Amino acid sequence: MARQQMHPESEGDDEVIAPQGIVVGVDGSEHSQCALVWAAREAERRRRPLHIVTAYSVPIFAASGLDGGYATVDDSVIREGAEAILKQAVDKVSSYDIDVDASVENGDASGVLLEMSETAELLVFGTRGRGGFVGRLLGSVSSALPAHAKCPTVTVPLVCAARLGETTTDKRVRAEQEKSGSQPVENVVVVGVDGSEQARVAVLEAAAQAERMGARLRAVCAVPQYSGSLAWVPAPMDREALFADIRVQLDAGAAWLQSHYPNLAIETQLVDGTPVDVLVEASRHVELVVVGTRGRGGFAGMLLGSTSDGVLHHAKGPVLVVPDKDDPRLADRPNFGPMLGAA
Repeated sequence: MARQQMHPESEGDDEVIAPQGIVVGVDGSEHSQCALVWAAREAERRRRPLHIVTAYSVPIFAASGLDGGYATVDDSVIREGAEAILKQAVDKVSSYDIDVDASVENGDASGVLLEMSETAELLVFGTRGRGGFVGRLLGSVSSALPAHAKCPTVTVPLVCAARLGETTTDKRVRAEQEKSGSQPVENVVVVGVDGSEQARVAVLEAAAQAERMGARLRAVCAVPQYSGSLAWVPAPMDREALFADIRVQLDAGAAWLQSHYPNLAIETQLVDGTPVDVLVEASRHVELVVVGTRGRGGFAGMLLGSTSDGVLHHAKGPVLVVPDKDDPRLADRPNFGPMLGAA
């Protein structure tokens, strides 16, 4: 049973103290309910506390009278509604064997979550909300948060509600679910790679996640047709030679990763196609897709960066986005074979 601690409204609106563990943003929408369930399961897997947060801002209206000025509304009704959503969320995860902490924050939701990401282990949210108490938390900001958060983030789309044991009244999502049918979800974590150092950081995070989930890790490199993003490829080099070169580097990368995760089942996949299309399709059939926040012109050019944003917008399953960071394990990668840009 979840061990609960409620903070209906945190003290000190000017400073949000970020909790350790996993943070999930909720607003009472079906999207945030899916994110909440995923976050609770992840907290249980990691044996980490779960912090549930909802945030609201008090509207300010410009006065229309001759005296001018501004008027604010009494925030008590808004706050009570936010507290009700928070209680509903806490009750929903009461059956999980985790410590649960919850709070209502007064302020911009995206700012609240970004500040919490500075010390949180993981930040989880849905793809869009209903314009409720967290305002812009879900929606346009859900694509901005992964790019600016200081910790890894997981975006959970509503279309994967069924695999989380949730239901939805969204007609568009239900039509998508019926179209996909009851295809089984593989116990696999897919990570997009492009030969950049940022991709290697994402691979390390993906490997750790696969171990936690007892899943296989599949490193996928998608190579689109020649375009400006592949300007680094010499003109005489044909596609077969390109694939052979990438395959050597993929195998070397897999050997390096295996040295750090000797008990993990690791496989690589080199495919024709645009990275967004390949990773979105993979998201239909696997537990998790992992990408970095940006790339550096690796194998497939723009795999990370604009592509990670495209995957977030169209994914059919949870997507983990890993921010760039220093990792001492990157230092021994050259010992295992060819790397992009290496002599």
